[in-house]
Amino acid sequence: MPDDATPDPYADPMGFGTRMQILRTRRGLSRPVAAGLLGMSPSWVKQVERGEIGMPKLPIVLRIAELLRVRDLADLTGDQSAPVDLFIGPGHPRLQEVRDAVNALTLNADREAPSAAHLAARLARAWTARHEAPNHREVIGELLPSLIRDAQLAVRQADAAADRRAAQAVLSEVYSLSQFFVAYQPDSALLWRVAERGMVAAQESEDPHAIGVAAWLAAQAHRDSGPAHFDAADAMTSEALRYLEGFLPDADDRTLAIAGALQFEAGYTAARRGDSGTAWGWWDKAQATARRLDSAYYHSITSFGQAIMGAHAVTVAVELRAGGESVRQVVSADAQAIRSRPRLARHRIEEARAYQLDGQQETALATLEKAHQAAPETIRYNGYARRIVLEETESKFPARRQRAAVLAEQLGMLAA
Repeated sequence: MPDDATPDPYADPMGFGTRMQILRTRRGLSRPVAAGLLGMSPSWVKQVERGEIGMPKLPIVLRIAELLRVRDLADLTGDQSAPVDLFIGPGHPRLQEVRDAVNALTLNADREAPSAAHLAARLARAWTARHEAPNHREVIGELLPSLIRDAQLAVRQADAAADRRAAQAVLSEVYSLSQFFVAYQPDSALLWRVAERGMVAAQESEDPHAIGVAAWLAAQAHRDSGPAHFDAADAMTSEALRYLEGFLPDADDRTLAIAGALQFEAGYTAARRGDSGTAWGWWDKAQATARRLDSAYYHSITSFGQAIMGAHAVTVAVELRAGGESVRQVVSADAQAIRSRPRLARHRIEEARAYQLDGQQETALATLEKAHQAAPETIRYNGYARRIVLEETESKFPARRQRAAVLAEQLGMLAA
């Protein structure tokens, strides 16, 4: 290894502090910024990284892991005896089938492709099934392989330019559905391949809605890759919003909704940066867009509409790590208005984060139990929920430890 090469944080032996420093540097975080996000002083971070302070207790370790987007806790602690995945859930049994369909070449076929209208109808049923099912990954994992192959074939066999654009729009949305399935599973390369193909198909379709959806999902993928990728997330949302701006005066509901969803994504990234004014400013813009929609409108892909804005406010407050404000937003939000089971479970997780920030750990656990009731496959793949549960398994209160242990077992977190 060259003398100026970055050390490998996974090489042994290496202390906790050194691993933390390397991973922090890779994420593009300065010590002062990391310290602020952890609620500690820069000198404390420096002492930990230099080994002057030993490895912190589990709650702090988990917060560091969350900040640095560490996938496996052992990557930070160096303890390989009991690996615990935080931001990557277990591989779904249907992951290989979906991967095979994405990776397959559809060049020649001895059958006629379904029409774009037929595929669009199947897609609509798939989105409905996803929103209604507690085991939504299982449901869409079963539907995706044939949808992917048929949509690819429809593009391949389209002759007229209009037919080809229509088929590309459907293919792009199929990739969008695939991204919901692949996210937080142990194949990040597949996630990016799906995101990029979705964007290419959307651009080929020249459909504003398809382009907006692809950009919305790509921005999330960039943001979830960590602070070093926040600029890419911002660039994606900004460019998509500029493109959509000309369509908005006379836009149909779904195009208007994807613009609102992108506005919130810009606010979400700003909140991740800790920029409160920009985050709430974008939330206000998204709220104004939502009010242009009928009160009952609910976008089938992003869940955007008036009913989701309360949940979005909770997310902004939580990402800004404002405990009291987060709980106030929880009280104001109408969770029952969220029609999608996985989106409701996601909101319950955000509520739990709010309660934990406010020091209400017992309520946080109870809220995660509600998330599990709404959609077990959402909480099972959510890193924030997993972090809270794991932290509470170390609680000094026996009742909380027991409650957290039951949830940890349900989520499959403690398996060797």
